[in-house]
Amino acid sequence: MNKFIYKLSILLVVANFTVTAQNTETQIQYLSGTGYQDTKEWEFKISDGRKSGDWSTINVPSVWEQEGFGKYQYGIRFYGKPFPEGIADEVGEYKYTFEVPKAWENKRIKIVFDGSMTDTKVRINGRSASDDEHQGAFYRFKYDITDLLKFGKKNVLDVVVSKESKNASVNLAERRADYWNFGGIFRPVFLEALPSTHINYTALKAEADGAFEANVFLGSAAKDVSVEVTILDENGKKVGPTIKAEGLNGADKIHLSGQFNNVKQWTAETPNLYKAQIKLLKAGKVVHEITETIGFRTIEIKKGDGIYVNGQRVLMKGINRHSFWPESGRTLNKELNYADVRLIKEMNMNAVRLSHYPPDPEFLQACDELGLYVMDELGGWHGHYDDAVGKKLVKEMVIRDLNHPSIIFWSNGNEGGWNTNLDNQFDIWDLQKRPVLHPQQEYNGVETMHYRSYGETLEYFRDDNIFMPTEYLHGLYDGGHGAGFDDYWEVLRKHPRSGGGYLWVFADEGIARTDQDGRIDNQGNYGADGIVGPHHEKEGSFFTVKEVWSPVMIMNASKLPNDFNSAFKIENRYDFTNTNQCTFEWELVGFTSPLHGKSERKTIQKGKITSPNIMPHGKGELKINLPNNWQNADVLYVKATNEKGHELWTWDFTWDKETEAKKAVSGMIDLEETNEAYTVKADKTEIKIDKTSGKLVEVTQSGKTISLANGPKIIMARRGDRTLDGTINPEFLKGEDRIYKEFACWDEEVNCSENLLDMSAKKVNGSVVIEANYHGILQKVIWTIDADGLIQLDYEYEYNGVVDLAGMYFEYPEEKMQSKKWLGDGPYRVWQNRLKGTTLDIWENVYNDPIPGESFNYPEFKGYFNNWQWAEFTTEEGKIYIENKDTNTYLGVYSPRDGRDALLYTIPNTGIAVLDVIPPARNKVNATDLIGPSSQPKWLNGLQKRTVYLKFKK
Repeated sequence: MNKFIYKLSILLVVANFTVTAQNTETQIQYLSGTGYQDTKEWEFKISDGRKSGDWSTINVPSVWEQEGFGKYQYGIRFYGKPFPEGIADEVGEYKYTFEVPKAWENKRIKIVFDGSMTDTKVRINGRSASDDEHQGAFYRFKYDITDLLKFGKKNVLDVVVSKESKNASVNLAERRADYWNFGGIFRPVFLEALPSTHINYTALKAEADGAFEANVFLGSAAKDVSVEVTILDENGKKVGPTIKAEGLNGADKIHLSGQFNNVKQWTAETPNLYKAQIKLLKAGKVVHEITETIGFRTIEIKKGDGIYVNGQRVLMKGINRHSFWPESGRTLNKELNYADVRLIKEMNMNAVRLSHYPPDPEFLQACDELGLYVMDELGGWHGHYDDAVGKKLVKEMVIRDLNHPSIIFWSNGNEGGWNTNLDNQFDIWDLQKRPVLHPQQEYNGVETMHYRSYGETLEYFRDDNIFMPTEYLHGLYDGGHGAGFDDYWEVLRKHPRSGGGYLWVFADEGIARTDQDGRIDNQGNYGADGIVGPHHEKEGSFFTVKEVWSPVMIMNASKLPNDFNSAFKIENRYDFTNTNQCTFEWELVGFTSPLHGKSERKTIQKGKITSPNIMPHGKGELKINLPNNWQNADVLYVKATNEKGHELWTWDFTWDKETEAKKAVSGMIDLEETNEAYTVKADKTEIKIDKTSGKLVEVTQSGKTISLANGPKIIMARRGDRTLDGTINPEFLKGEDRIYKEFACWDEEVNCSENLLDMSAKKVNGSVVIEANYHGILQKVIWTIDADGLIQLDYEYEYNGVVDLAGMYFEYPEEKMQSKKWLGDGPYRVWQNRLKGTTLDIWENVYNDPIPGESFNYPEFKGYFNNWQWAEFTTEEGKIYIENKDTNTYLGVYSPRDGRDALLYTIPNTGIAVLDVIPPARNKVNATDLIGPSSQPKWLNGLQKRTVYLKFKK
């Protein structure tokens, strides 16, 4: 038996339970399921591809590719071609038998499709539900089928869905885009049972000052009707008076207005919601009632100034988002939609652009409830809808979505995918008359140009328009997003005509292919742009953005002075929230290294901090009552959480501490010399230093070889198109801006790297000291081996010039590596232009080598790690311990891996390294020289002296 549920709001997000329906409320009967993992079986046949030609069954809603039917197709492969040869153009036929209650016989029955890709014909009991087939995939459409039904009996629904549209403009707008083209009824299908005199839809306007307006549209013109609107707060308590208005005889629209005092305003920070109960009366009797969710807020674009919410200028800290899940394609459910919003909010974002089509209603409900500013977008990736289809789809989109307080902009397509003849269509249906934007074009006083370089971004602010890029810092693989983000955001944050911006993009669009045993397919570099992976695996940039966009910022440097007075300088970057609504905590922690036994993290003391009273956009102090002996600890953490208990960020602070003097050790130590090498035996460790190079060539521990060798070796590299002084060679070959090339000497035409001048070895105070002097970049290496096997390595090198990578490394076979543990910033790797987003602690991860865009094992094992003090590598041969005396160096672990197409970087392998300079990461669109100050190469100057310690264990 079919279940019925009340329509509690226009969102149709309702509980699925059986009720005894009152005649005045809309009743819903789902013919399909409600979404992914809640489906119903329909009969199905597909014309082409997998499982074609025969009738079988399919789950609805779904995209048919994920049900094992048809062909996969990525849209951009046929870019610009409306009817190309070879495109996947299956036609699916659906059949479903259902009953309609006899009690509905006096009602008007509508069949509603929330989304079907793409051309859709609907028949009930063999008769067409409409004169036209519906064209456009992402839009709710409905037909009155009252006269086609058999009440109290079985009815047959037939639906024919064409993956490709017969309309060229629909194909160019929706199907020739940089995303997957699916087919099928991918959103729910349901029946609405309405009173014969009923409300068709409402357009509501609730302003920040409590002013309220409503246009109530009726299903048909009616006489002797009136409307009442009652506002309820979150506890169901009535707010202010009930508003009433009489309808003109024969009218199909009733307008109401009123004023409500002391309302709580809706913002992304304070998503205060109300319910509007709307009742339609005929001859004084309620005949239909619906409930809408509303928020009191006012949106305004002040030209040449900024975006204003409730009179306060706000910046969009936003991201672009597709409706997508690997196992279900575009078929989602309430849980997945809410999870997306929560994850976006976790990055301290306040805005989302719905690229490049309207989302599920549940996503907008989540934005209303949890707080995000929404840009709702009409389809049109690069091509646009023609006038006839476009006008229908604008109406369908706006009527479905217009009462969501979270929506503050309409977008008329993307990157040229706007039909300017449609710009005026939004206001026809939207009582609020929200601003309409053209992403990647100036319109309505807002310049939204995409993927501008850092310099171009500065240049755009010379214009009079608000600058708010609706896509920037393209996130392909491990580039973009956080890389260079701090530089860009400082410009966008500080400029008086900034509107903020939207990063590209939220998640990789990798589909779990049912024809390839579930392999995740990102279509190479096309879909691998997310700040999270297909299953929302968090990349390093996730945390960079979270830190940079924290609405509360501690401004002190991470290294505290010895006379620190326990007061931090903080900035409140909220727009509407006082810091006294936040919670602050501190924790003092001490660490021990595996060199002195077991590595441990121990909390010494912790406590809560009185939240300061700092108004939005204000500055003040955060005072901590630290104990007198706080400097005995190794790190101080300060954590800020919002009023919901969600972490904004946790900062770590260190200070200069006196290091323990190196203790003399006793024991036997042997030095042996041959024509080829010096061999030192200390405790259970034996090392061999080559006399012709001064490098480590062999290590044994307890009689077992550990293959660390060929070091210390100096690595110097810079971008392939860059000269000695850092300028770009205008004649560089294509792609050289992505390749970092190693060089070896002052004069790069001469191989004078590490030319050994002399070498000596001797015993000094119970230790063996081996010294090697060089001509070239490497100047000196001193090995000091103690009787307990601890090795002190001092080295000096000198280079004067521009570099993107510089330091020292040892080689070690990757195939023997198992895991690493380190004390330093982590757990994610860093780039020169992405240092934020990590935390000082003891971290550990096993070896992995994910291929960007194809495997999603994070945090990555390989890469560069900042602020490190020690690291221990576990290998199949034993353990390698390395300790750092200079915390301003980076730990290098092999080299970061790029995607198979090497679109971002190719970097020399540096094994296990101590690096003074690490490279920045570019993005898909802009090379490193174009994305800001932190991405520029370093000028290395003078003699570099470094010390590290090595220890080997079985």
